[in-house]
Amino acid sequence: MKVKILDTTLREGEQTPGVSFSIDAKVEIARKLDEAKVDMIEAGHPAVSQDVTEAIKRIVAERLDAEILAHSRALISDVDAALACGVDRVAIFLGITEKKLQAMKMTEEKAIEAAVKSVQYARDHGVRVRFTAEDATRGNYDFIVRICRAAIEAGADRISIPDTVGVTPPDKMRELFSRLSKDLGAELDAHCHNDLGFAVASAVAAVEGGATAVHTTVNGIGERAGITPLEPFAVALKVLHNVDTVDLTKLPELSLLLEKHSGIPVSPLQPIVGENVFSHKGGVHAAAVIFDPQTYEAFPPSIVGRQREIVISKYTGKVALEDRLKRLGVALTEEELMKVLQAIKERPEVRSYRDVDLLELAEKAAGKKLEVQVPKKIEALVLVKCESNVYTTAVARRILWIRGVQKVLEISGDFDIEVMLNVETVNQMNEVLENIRKIKGVTGTNTRIILKKFNNDS
Repeated sequence: MKVKILDTTLREGEQTPGVSFSIDAKVEIARKLDEAKVDMIEAGHPAVSQDVTEAIKRIVAERLDAEILAHSRALISDVDAALACGVDRVAIFLGITEKKLQAMKMTEEKAIEAAVKSVQYARDHGVRVRFTAEDATRGNYDFIVRICRAAIEAGADRISIPDTVGVTPPDKMRELFSRLSKDLGAELDAHCHNDLGFAVASAVAAVEGGATAVHTTVNGIGERAGITPLEPFAVALKVLHNVDTVDLTKLPELSLLLEKHSGIPVSPLQPIVGENVFSHKGGVHAAAVIFDPQTYEAFPPSIVGRQREIVISKYTGKVALEDRLKRLGVALTEEELMKVLQAIKERPEVRSYRDVDLLELAEKAAGKKLEVQVPKKIEALVLVKCESNVYTTAVARRILWIRGVQKVLEISGDFDIEVMLNVETVNQMNEVLENIRKIKGVTGTNTRIILKKFNNDS
């Protein structure tokens, strides 16, 4: 089974409310998508604005390995705008439901005529064509087949079947693509929206039914609830069907890049790229994973270039604590180990313990200084100033989701927010600061690196 990935972050993704990529950002994203070995990149709809046109031309000039597409209505003027960008393929779309045709004052025959005319025009000008029967999952099946066959005869070599409002469950999607693959005999794309949370499951089902390409965006951004997110879909195909699509190890890097340029924070619970998805906290879970990772992991974190983490907190059991201390080179007696465990459980307000914190508890339990090399981290305080008309709490919540941020406080005075950072390197600290400054409403920051800490435990 061969499945292509068409990534439409630069077109569908930019239709996310509040998102507007600069031309340079689009070029950077396109390069990263190409590095990840995405097959097709939908670079934008040139009829939208001049900056979209310029971005598409810049991306085409990069001479990437991926096929570059431009979006187009079934209008000759739109096709001309796409052709002027020098793209490899024009993606022509037309709404095909009864209500959509009524809104456009079109009969079915007029719609077929418009589709055929635009497809033929693009083919006559030497580019490949994909025809999209917009809202196909809610359309009349016989008409879908008629208009798609006409588009194929006119020269379209790919047909896109969108679940435009995300209401088609996986079983229905599998059935639809199975029928279409027999009735059309063409390369089929699946474009699944996520309004009911079906996007990944329905996209996988479409592939099982006969789809040969799936449209994705990085982090699943897009209109309303977005579309099929690249990260879990690509991994799902690998885990469930052993189908290779993109370089999975590039997914975390891509996700961070989109978080930076879109300003939309990635939830810690986001599959594949969320901060928590390879973390184990419960004592039973942690002990089982240490014994055999497959007990609580669907796949090894290493396939996406990540590592598992055993979180040490009040939920921690003896096995997880002993394992973490051994990794630090610390061997405690049974009695000392239980003292450390008890100390942890007596402070339920601590969300998680760092290595340096565990070392301190171990030294107290052992009653002596332990010579251990603990990885050093950079801790810093960042004061953030916001615009006067901005809801400060909304900014604070977005900052809290940035990787490397440990704590966020709303404060009074000349600044509005105080942020505590805990990162590995100066480069990571700079990246966090850049992400904070990109948040809408932030007007300035003041950073102070912590040199020494003093605690009063009395």
